[in-house]
Amino acid sequence: MTVNTMSSHEVTRKIVQKETLFILDVRNEDAFADWKIEGANFDYLNIPYFELLDGVEEIIEKLPADKEILVVCAKEGSSVMVAEMLSEEGWTVSYLQGGMKAWSEHLEPVKVGDLRDGGEVYQFVRIGKGCLSYMVISNGEAAVIDATRMTDIFTDFAASKGVKITNVFDTHLHADHISGGRKIAEQTGAMYWLPPKDAEEVTFTYAALEDGTVVTIGNTAIDIHALYSPGHTIGSTSFIVEEKFLLSGDILFIDSIGRPDLAGKAEDWVGDLRESLYSRYRELSGELVVLPAHFMIMDELNEDGSVSEQLGTLFKKNHGLKMEDEEKFRKLVTENLPPQPNAYQEIRKINMGKIMPAEEEQREMEIGPNRCAVR
Repeated sequence: MTVNTMSSHEVTRKIVQKETLFILDVRNEDAFADWKIEGANFDYLNIPYFELLDGVEEIIEKLPADKEILVVCAKEGSSVMVAEMLSEEGWTVSYLQGGMKAWSEHLEPVKVGDLRDGGEVYQFVRIGKGCLSYMVISNGEAAVIDATRMTDIFTDFAASKGVKITNVFDTHLHADHISGGRKIAEQTGAMYWLPPKDAEEVTFTYAALEDGTVVTIGNTAIDIHALYSPGHTIGSTSFIVEEKFLLSGDILFIDSIGRPDLAGKAEDWVGDLRESLYSRYRELSGELVVLPAHFMIMDELNEDGSVSEQLGTLFKKNHGLKMEDEEKFRKLVTENLPPQPNAYQEIRKINMGKIMPAEEEQREMEIGPNRCAVR
């Protein structure tokens, strides 16, 4: 029998297409409990690798004979050894190429819409982390919004489309993942934009992204409007692209709203968050397609693997937008919070330019689920 590899892209397609898969996760129990590969029709068995050093005979009866089996570990090595032991017992299994490290870094580009005169909007889904980045393309130019530190996918994608990246934006100072925005700007000569209220401690130069800012991409009247919408951070900024798409950053998600505590300002910023969501966003067209910077659960994926919904629909369905009682809203966003992201204080410092750890250390900082939303 043989041992096969399965890439993060292949696992992503199984999630989107709601296929069945049996995952044997050989990481420690606490790592598995904190974060795992999630699919609507996935089944799991978590047995730490060290319990299998003497053989896999004891778990054979727990494995399904009628499902594809994927062995998963942190960095690949342990899953290869377990997969080989299962193969010797007559099982055909695969292991996840690159392990959960690769899963954390995988980005899947999905086209989410067309703009006038041939323009396009692409969403880059970081499936294992829940991060969402964007590229707006128009007439040979491109803007990148909320890029991850894996910058090659954006520069390579732009090259494949024959466009030049001219502007790079971060909707806010991120705390759950390391931004690749400045790096892309440096590589391409693009302008790097950041909300100044989030940039008071940054060590680099940037273009101030302020309310009412209009940035033209290409020469086909495709504009990105900066809509100041504080709450998740004091500088959080939304973008409206061609009166069609609302890039909401971490203010509004499909099934939740942004948490205001990652700079230690929950009580101070809860009023700003409510004002942004319940006043500023209510003034916008309900037909705008919301494109958030994160998603929480796989159920939020559309059939094509993208994450989006009309603003009007979210005002009807999103629990964070339906709390007319201000005190209940305050309690929701200050008391009902998940654990804070791994190393979020260090990640903020990296995004300010204050520290620059080695690549492997940055990778370790980002391991785990995103935790940008109120529960």
